[in-house]
Amino acid sequence: MTTHDVRRHEHPPRGPRPRVREERSRRRAVRRGPVVLATLTWLYVAWSLLPVLVAVQFSFNAGRSRSTWQGFSLRWYAGDPASVAADPGLHTALVNSLVLAALTTLVATPLGVALAIGLARWRGRTGRAAGGLMLLPLATPEIVMGSALYLVFTNLYLFVPLGRPAMVLGHVTFSVSYVVIIVRSRLASIGDEYETAARDLGASRLQALRLVVLPLLTPAVFASAMIVFASSMDDFVISAFLSPDASSVTVPIKLYSAVRTAPTPALNALATLLLAASALALVLAWLVLRRRGSTAALRDMASM
Repeated sequence: MTTHDVRRHEHPPRGPRPRVREERSRRRAVRRGPVVLATLTWLYVAWSLLPVLVAVQFSFNAGRSRSTWQGFSLRWYAGDPASVAADPGLHTALVNSLVLAALTTLVATPLGVALAIGLARWRGRTGRAAGGLMLLPLATPEIVMGSALYLVFTNLYLFVPLGRPAMVLGHVTFSVSYVVIIVRSRLASIGDEYETAARDLGASRLQALRLVVLPLLTPAVFASAMIVFASSMDDFVISAFLSPDASSVTVPIKLYSAVRTAPTPALNALATLLLAASALALVLAWLVLRRRGSTAALRDMASM
């Protein structure tokens, strides 16, 4: 061994040790990996949102053009004879959508909560089978459900007229599943310890349900109600099957029928209002679930 080798052994060369270098290389590789996936994700998000943003932009256009920006204006919302507020057809469609969504929420939410509590207490194979069948409306193609409901209301349940009554029942049919999924997730996360403790302290079954379980379910109930409202506002297929005339036309039906024949920026304004109502409902639902820490319900909500 030479003198140089002895000095090198006693004083190793400065710089990061091999393990540190490997760790840094691994971290750089981890940072580089998501960059590609994140870029693709953001490109897809931009591509999917671009048509919507363009439609929203031209709802504020000062002129009638739907391709050339002519300045900012609210004339297509109110103030112009063809605006949403002044046009009877557009105004009726907006009111019909809001009323239909509100009625669907009022009926589907308590019904879904009751079904979720009942299914959570229904043990055995039959209960699991019933819980699986509750998901069937979500898996059924909407065109199939819309045509089936139309045939039922026009041939079997003749006492339910087409229009708002049939549309409410049709929307409730597919909306109840949303409530059941979210509320059951909340029930699974809170467990039955609180209810058992209330029963041990002398509460009856109904008192334990009313004073303990239902307050704990409040965030999930509110979130499911907002999702039902948003899904009812956006629905087109079932509404189109069950709407007999112009008096019960909703915003999606109005947009579909008018955007190809007589498109005006007022239709953009109508679509923007529909988008804003649906987005507001979904954001409120997400905020309530996130604030209450309902992780399972958030996961179920994201999977819808």
